[in-house]
Amino acid sequence: MEKLLIIEDDRSLYKPIKHVFEYEGYVLHFAADGESGLEAFRKVSPALVVLDLKLPKIHGRELCRTMKHEAPEIPIIVLSALADVVDKVLLLELGADDYVTKPFSPKELLARIRTVLRRAHAAVNPGEEYTFENVSVDFNKMELTQGGIQVSLTPHEFKLLRYFVRNPERVISRDELLNEVWGYNCYPSTRTVDNHLVNLRQKLEKDPLQPNHFKTVHGVGYKFVP
Repeated sequence: MEKLLIIEDDRSLYKPIKHVFEYEGYVLHFAADGESGLEAFRKVSPALVVLDLKLPKIHGRELCRTMKHEAPEIPIIVLSALADVVDKVLLLELGADDYVTKPFSPKELLARIRTVLRRAHAAVNPGEEYTFENVSVDFNKMELTQGGIQVSLTPHEFKLLRYFVRNPERVISRDELLNEVWGYNCYPSTRTVDNHLVNLRQKLEKDPLQPNHFKTVHGVGYKFVP
């Protein structure tokens, strides 16, 4: 039975969520503010976190950043009444795995959680290590070295690199990368992918302006060449 942590200050949501999720076999832990949510996160070690944005004591954005830094492998679904694109972009950059806008039904949230957990479980592959040129990466430990020197990647840069590694020499569209790596099926801009590709090139290519590994296929998308 998987443990879920719900960090939400609106206690009226607890009962309907608890009813639907416990019926499906999940073990729920609730926290009503950012401080107690972070404490529960460290104590419970949940399979997934559902995180409200507007929390007392510690704001949801800061909490998302902290949790992803401490345990990047634990997926986070953000809840918010806000529909502002800027918030979505920021949360995506911080490593949030999905975004649900209030009001929502518990069954809708359940479906999103199942999708995110399925994607997270599929990503786990014990001993998953990969090397190309002078780059060595361990996707389970989320560690990467280049020429023996450790290089820091964000959670989504690791996810993007892993998707490329699993699909070498294949031209992949920006939309596919958004859906498979970020999980935002209706995300408003493919610039997110472009920005992350620029970051990977700057960190891993000898010459970012003439990349050997992360190729642009104009009008289509990108291709990874080991």
